[in-house]
Amino acid sequence: MNKKQKKVLVRIIIAAVLMIVFGFLPVSGYLRFGLYMIPYLVIGYDILRKAWKGILNRQMFDENFLMAVATIGAIVLGEYTEGVAVMLFYQIGELFQSYAVGKSRRNISELMDIRPDYANIEGENGLEKVDPDEVEIGSIIVVQPGEKVPIDGVIVDGEASLNTSALTGESLPREAKTGDAVISGCIDMTGVLKIRTTKEFGESTVSKILDMVENSSSKKSRSENFISKFARYYTPAVCYGALALAVLPSLIQLVMGMTPQWSTWIYRALTFLVISCPCALVISIPLSFFAGIGGASNAGVLVKGSNYLETLSQTKYVVFDKTGTLTRGVFEVVGVHHNTIEEAKLLEIAALAESYSSHPISKSIRKAYGREIDQSRVTDVKEISGNGVTAKVDGMDVAIGNNKLMKSLGIDAMECHQVGTVVHMAVNGAYAGHILIADVVKEHSAEAIRELKKAGIRKTVMLTGDADPVAKQVAAELKVDEVYSELLPADKVEK
Repeated sequence: MNKKQKKVLVRIIIAAVLMIVFGFLPVSGYLRFGLYMIPYLVIGYDILRKAWKGILNRQMFDENFLMAVATIGAIVLGEYTEGVAVMLFYQIGELFQSYAVGKSRRNISELMDIRPDYANIEGENGLEKVDPDEVEIGSIIVVQPGEKVPIDGVIVDGEASLNTSALTGESLPREAKTGDAVISGCIDMTGVLKIRTTKEFGESTVSKILDMVENSSSKKSRSENFISKFARYYTPAVCYGALALAVLPSLIQLVMGMTPQWSTWIYRALTFLVISCPCALVISIPLSFFAGIGGASNAGVLVKGSNYLETLSQTKYVVFDKTGTLTRGVFEVVGVHHNTIEEAKLLEIAALAESYSSHPISKSIRKAYGREIDQSRVTDVKEISGNGVTAKVDGMDVAIGNNKLMKSLGIDAMECHQVGTVVHMAVNGAYAGHILIADVVKEHSAEAIRELKKAGIRKTVMLTGDADPVAKQVAAELKVDEVYSELLPADKVEK
């Protein structure tokens, strides 16, 4: 709960305790009225203020006005407990609504944690952090390892590995060099980049994605649009109906020569006003959709608007992103093959050779090794961008990397027939084997797809930025009906 919600909760508790205590006190008249006004104002002062502002602005027909009229009427009739109780229960409902909305907003924002906080500009005193909105097209920005690329642009100096998984779903880092275009929201993992911006921040990829997320609630379902129109006519009708119920029966009794029962009919009108209050109806449908969007976000599913959520009941095709949805989105060592050295020893040598690298592949090898690394055993480390690493481990010449590295060293690498990222190793100039690294499928993905088909889904489709062989293997393992690979964010939208 935030500070405002905690304050409302304290008011609810105070008002409820005072109402219960005063109910047992043997008091009457003005003293009883004065005592009950304390919990009433504690719990309802903000509702009364909003109702008064609505009257002044000639926009009185809302739930605040109805609550104010109903509770004040109950107090005028001497039903102090009912007046306080109605306001109390209304505030409890509002608190639940506020909490649900806040939780949904947090879930949505956590899902899309790609907003850059700043951009680095070279100034007279070194790098200066500025608001991305202040950076003009054509400016040179500097992105350091661990930072997000704040604005779309082209690299004018530097090389680095970029983590694009939050945008493209590509589990393998993208190698970027001078002349390459980069999109905002990527994370620089290795080198320092100088980027010439090609768009303003408001037009960049990350801004468009965030705008889509933040305005998801503006895309209303047919149910929400209907209820909004309905409330415009329903609320005034309830007010006029309550007024008629309070006055007409007593006037008819008066005309017929009977004793008018003003208090009875006013009480019934106030009861009608409370039970006919449209707040529950008007709030429940939008809140249900918003909570649904937030709940989906908490589970890692982005829904663009409640109109899309409503169509799920008629859905026949389900499209998945691969990385982080069907798979864990992290690298893991899944095998060691064609090794001429004992597997444990090969992993140890590989972990030592990669001990100075921050590349995700290096981290996954060290994780698979699972022991403390003594870097004093490693010398002459040389990281070759886009190829791999060479080093001396316990006096042995070790090379670990891709096919290009092996070819440059004149070493014949064994072909790997399994799908994944292959890391070849050579020790003292001889091929020693290769380590297979892959993004691991989530344990419940296959079950989820089976359950969807049981629920009536005709076809499942997977979209990914990964290479075609990787995509096809995952699709086959999960029994996905159709797969599209090597896609950029825009390509996924088009598909």
